[in-house]
Amino acid sequence: MQNFSYYDYGTPIYGYNRGGQFYQLNQYGADLLRRAVDSGYEEGFRAGQADRQDSWQFDPENCDAFQDASYGYDGYYVDVAEYQNYFREGFRRGYEDGYYGRNQYGTYSNGRYSILGDVLNLILDLRRF
Repeated sequence: MQNFSYYDYGTPIYGYNRGGQFYQLNQYGADLLRRAVDSGYEEGFRAGQADRQDSWQFDPENCDAFQDASYGYDGYYVDVAEYQNYFREGFRRGYEDGYYGRNQYGTYSNGRYSILGDVLNLILDLRRF
């Protein structure tokens, strides 16, 4: 019993469907998935911008950040595969905006690129219980 640790990360209050599976999350997990999409967007924007400036072809899936997709993951609340999936969703949109020099999916403010709230909600489609 001395080695037993109990962690209560909170009752699930969100649910979402992905790939025919239903998942439940607490507030921390929902925040982590939001961060995954937003971090993916920012990393993707910078990668797309760099590829355009270097006159490379449009290829978001060939970027190291896309392949790893764990930037910002802290190992709690959601499985790494879920985090990576949503990081890549953000990355694709950020890369496209950066490559084409536009802000269709996000915005730039205070030195960072962020995905738009409406786009974030469309990607995650979190439902509160």
